[in-house]
Amino acid sequence: MNPILLLLLLLLLFSLQATLSHATTAYPSIPGTTPVDVSSGATASNLIPPRREVHGNGRIFDITHRYSPDMPAFGSADGVGQFLWLPHSMKNGSIANNSEMKLPTHTGTHVDAPGHFFDHYFDAGFDVDTLDLDVLNGEALLVDVPRDKNITAEVMEGLHIPKGVRRVLFRTLNTDRRLMFQKEFDSSYVGFMEDGAKWLVENTDIKLIGIDYLSAAACDDLSPAHLVLLEGREIILVEALKLDDIQPGIYSVHCLPLRLQGAEGSPIRCILIK
Repeated sequence: MNPILLLLLLLLLFSLQATLSHATTAYPSIPGTTPVDVSSGATASNLIPPRREVHGNGRIFDITHRYSPDMPAFGSADGVGQFLWLPHSMKNGSIANNSEMKLPTHTGTHVDAPGHFFDHYFDAGFDVDTLDLDVLNGEALLVDVPRDKNITAEVMEGLHIPKGVRRVLFRTLNTDRRLMFQKEFDSSYVGFMEDGAKWLVENTDIKLIGIDYLSAAACDDLSPAHLVLLEGREIILVEALKLDDIQPGIYSVHCLPLRLQGAEGSPIRCILIK
């Protein structure tokens, strides 16, 4: 074979191998979890991304779970799975990195709108874009629920939540068991039973309910409890909150869902401020 032609073929193979190598470094790998290329002159020490749970010198708590392929999905043994793709990658010649995301609206820390369990509300347009931001932001009470039972009428009465309290975050055995850190869905999670939901609606001023697993309603009363809580279109459910290592008490809560017109649920970012 002509030596020049052989050299050109070798160069072509080398270029193809380099291109394929770059392609494999795009998603589904997660940025910040792989070794850093410092060939551009940066040092590894200043390219370590900060990931915090507490901000502002201990004043601001991030109570949103970090989204990952291994976080639990309702009713699934396989977790959320891949939800990020990088169709446009600088490693593959694009001028910028542009990711795409696809996941159910009730994934991770999220909010329920009335249309989640009421089809006529869904058809009428009571979506997450109609939720009252005044309810989702303001003074909130973080309480510990007795660890040996679901949230029943008896439990609600025993919590002695004062009248006038509008936002309550319920920390349960779910947090102790770290259920949101387990890939497989666990149907034994703690949540509201129908009678507990009725007691809350009839005897408190609560309009924001926060809880520490994927559903505010216990699995055994999944539909009945949701129906009680969402029927009046006044109570907002924020589910799968990250409430570990935070003292019970009064905080300022701030929760902002995406403005997804037509969606009965949305991922939501929530923080607590002392």
